[in-house]
Amino acid sequence: MKRIIAVEGVDASGKQTQTELLEKYLIDSGFEVRKLSFPVYESDSSAAVRMYLNGKLSEHAEDISAYAASTLFAQDRFLSFKSDWQKDYDAGKIILCDRYVGSNMIHQACKLKQEEKDKFLDWLDDFEYGIYGLPRPDITFFLDMPPEQAKKLISGRLNKIDNSNSQDIHERDSEYLKKSYENACFVAEKFGWIRISCVRNGLVRSISDINSEICVGIDKLLNK
Repeated sequence: MKRIIAVEGVDASGKQTQTELLEKYLIDSGFEVRKLSFPVYESDSSAAVRMYLNGKLSEHAEDISAYAASTLFAQDRFLSFKSDWQKDYDAGKIILCDRYVGSNMIHQACKLKQEEKDKFLDWLDDFEYGIYGLPRPDITFFLDMPPEQAKKLISGRLNKIDNSNSQDIHERDSEYLKKSYENACFVAEKFGWIRISCVRNGLVRSISDINSEICVGIDKLLNK
């Protein structure tokens, strides 16, 4: 049976860490897994995305419209799907995504006024899943990391594009991070994502505690 699992959240919410732990859990449970991370920075498919995130198109993310920017990320997913991981998906491997279509929804719809978001999100849903024909995820986990904690974590990590200490145009804009988080909560509710609170009683939960909650959701999906 074909399955896609996506892990979403704002920057520095722990998506990579939790995806890696979930991959191990699934493999230990006897499943064949193909783990992906979007954008695919090491591939030519992400060239336009890298230009955008590195500030080549503008130093400010909001200067590039939600519609225009989202097509760059969607193209990366489509090209990687057709040239690489579709064969694994068709073969029945579990496709485990560190960010997927939901990241476009989180980071681009936040540029819009609230009354414009539903129209954009419905358009983007049709663009990626309809026109591009990308498979829909069977389950999406939303790692709910408030922006004040996320900002602290961002300050101590390397840029994923080039492993430098510089931040991309999303990460270095505190107001953008706040809008992304507020929008992520809206998107998660609209599309029925499973919300995983990363903070409890004002403190960031341990990695293992968060992972345990995710694994409970996975067991329900896979009927274990």
